[in-house]
Amino acid sequence: MITVLVQFQLPNPVTREKAREVFLSTAPKYRETPGLIRKNYVLSQDGKTAGGAYLWKSREAADRLYTDEWKKFIFDKYGGYPSLTYFETPVVVDNAIGETITDD
Repeated sequence: MITVLVQFQLPNPVTREKAREVFLSTAPKYRETPGLIRKNYVLSQDGKTAGGAYLWKSREAADRLYTDEWKKFIFDKYGGYPSLTYFETPVVVDNAIGETITDD
């Protein structure tokens, strides 16, 4: 599994409530994304940085999303270009379902 941390600076700080509203408007886009296990939307406490922590089945699946078109979508929606950081994710502890998940 791969975790990708996506971050972008917002042109103006936003409140948690406003971020929640905007995030909910884009959430359906990710519901059927092949290879995406989970997406956590994130907002810094000062409201100046937003993004997401994506858990993927593979790097290949992640790379299918992060196209130039997707980056333009992020810029058009939020006003900042995303930076992406990739992490190997060999183990996930998921307390919501009470399981430890491995990538084998």
